[in-house]
Amino acid sequence: MPTKESDALRALYAGWAERLHANPEMGLDAMRDIFEAWHTVAAEPEGVTYAQVVADGVPAIWCNPVGGADDRVILFTHGGGFVVGSCHSHRKLAGHLAKAVGCRALVVDYRRAPEAPFPAQLEDSVKAFRWLVAQGIPATNIVTAGDSAGGNLAISVALKLRDDGDALPAAILPMSPWLDMEGKGETLTTNASTDPLVQAPLLLQMAAIFLGPEGSATDPLANPLYADLTGLPPIYMNAGGSECLLSDATRLCENAERAGVDVTCEIEEGMQHVYPFMAGNAPEADRAIANQAAFARKHLGL
Repeated sequence: MPTKESDALRALYAGWAERLHANPEMGLDAMRDIFEAWHTVAAEPEGVTYAQVVADGVPAIWCNPVGGADDRVILFTHGGGFVVGSCHSHRKLAGHLAKAVGCRALVVDYRRAPEAPFPAQLEDSVKAFRWLVAQGIPATNIVTAGDSAGGNLAISVALKLRDDGDALPAAILPMSPWLDMEGKGETLTTNASTDPLVQAPLLLQMAAIFLGPEGSATDPLANPLYADLTGLPPIYMNAGGSECLLSDATRLCENAERAGVDVTCEIEEGMQHVYPFMAGNAPEADRAIANQAAFARKHLGL
């Protein structure tokens, strides 16, 4: 059974949903302000400092755990449907992961839609990865990680690098990735009663904003469920058993297995979308981060 502490994320999402439903004409700036509160369900990770940086023109935040390795990096891409969320709303989550792995994390503040539709988010994230390599961090000393839309980017960055002939990261750590721009996942229906926020109408609206007039919902770099995953690095994915995007995670894992990729899919029953957000405050979140960190440490040689 889910712990009492873990209900904080469901309550946060329910509050957001209530505010969105009460004001269907809410402007984008107001919506972005609401989602900046994502970090409030996470404890502040002790022993982690932060520093702003510009990675080849892309704003970002360094999460620096005390005593962590300087020559290994987590490239972290935040969630929010490619429309909301920021490096600030996600710095605690990335900081907890960085501390658990024992290396720095770079949280990318990529351009958001509708001001910059696909593929701007992927371009910025790939640019940040290549900036790290140019700073002397080998690709094999980097893991990509991210939640929701950022989980999509954690995968699509590796796909783009592979397609361009670049060296690949050591591993990929998606959390509750949002992958299906067509909204075909069965858990959009079967988990609709247990997910207070991430419902099909909201997802399809955000997909249209993300893709813009020129993007395709079946482009493998926007929807990795259509991608050939052959040759990708090992993947450790987690998702909540009560979230509507569960079938995005499970379908990607099935596709990865068929492609011969080393993949682990951790499903925590009763948990909400991106339940690791409760790091430091709920045991389910701490366990998920510890498991991904152990996987990352193995592949980073830490």
